[in-house]
Amino acid sequence: MSDQPQSPETEILASVEELFREVEVERPQVGIIMASESDKTRMHPAGQVLEECGIRYEVRVMSAHREPELVSNYCGAARMRGLRVIIAGAGMSAALPGVAAAHTDLPVIGVPLLGESLSGLDSLLATVQMPPGVPVACVAVNGARNAGILAARMINN
Repeated sequence: MSDQPQSPETEILASVEELFREVEVERPQVGIIMASESDKTRMHPAGQVLEECGIRYEVRVMSAHREPELVSNYCGAARMRGLRVIIAGAGMSAALPGVAAAHTDLPVIGVPLLGESLSGLDSLLATVQMPPGVPVACVAVNGARNAGILAARMINN
């Protein structure tokens, strides 16, 4: 610590930071993201499990294809905001889980969602086939409930 006098602004900032250290903030620990609004009903079971476990979560809709910068910003700032796990659900090309994992060092759980063709095989393969260095844990097609259970186990261990 320096013996030099601090400016009034620095002193105010330091006192405000000290006050915030004492405030208990109930921040979400899990981010549930999905590619489209229509995925909310299939991703809802993940949130139900987290609620049963008393784990706070947030839900966001963002497309890896239409809003790549939004996905990058959300995932890049996730740890700083207090998140500990990201659950990402997407169908068809299912790029969202992999893009999320590429922009964070948090665990990412991919939920391949049943699309209009191939009985969800397309999204399953897209979620599982990640390149080295971009890990995504994958649950079954439409397996949002298991994703919630896995996230809870990660947080509670």
